[in-house]
Amino acid sequence: MENIIKGKAFVLGDNIHTDQIIPAEHLVYSLTDEEESKKYGHFALSSVPIEKSGLPNGGIKFIEGDNYISEYKIIIGGSNFGCGSSREHAPFALQKAGVLAIVAESYARIFYRNSVDGGFLVPLETPEKLNNLVSTGDEIEIDLSTYFLTNKTTDKTYTLNNLGNVLPIVEAGGIFDYARKNNMI
Repeated sequence: MENIIKGKAFVLGDNIHTDQIIPAEHLVYSLTDEEESKKYGHFALSSVPIEKSGLPNGGIKFIEGDNYISEYKIIIGGSNFGCGSSREHAPFALQKAGVLAIVAESYARIFYRNSVDGGFLVPLETPEKLNNLVSTGDEIEIDLSTYFLTNKTTDKTYTLNNLGNVLPIVEAGGIFDYARKNNMI
């Protein structure tokens, strides 16, 4: 993984739960079949209500048309991101959709652990409510060596919380790959 993550932001509100990230009716697809697993990306964030989307009138969709990869690479969320059920399908769906990182005020513990343990994406926390300071479509740059997020569109920089021992696990591809790489199993 590179130390710099770049991409367009997709802004969401507080309490985005796993049924909004990937609706239960779409859990029938295989996680291991490459073609079938693309459906997780296609349906990612398809059930976020307009009032939580941070978008006026819900005017921008995360996935357009028949695509399964979004143009948005960084999710900016509020507090309690990933609350709800404990399904690992939620961070997997976001990864399949091309998301590289999520920046939120706080996470539901199981979503955070699933993101890290599966090596799906980088879950960063911020002491500020960035979903009120960043807009969907803003160009974002995250420096994982300094833990700064720079909004290239507004030229403002924000501090992120250090990931500590979490980043090497995500970089390795998940907890089991990390353990194998470090001769733990």
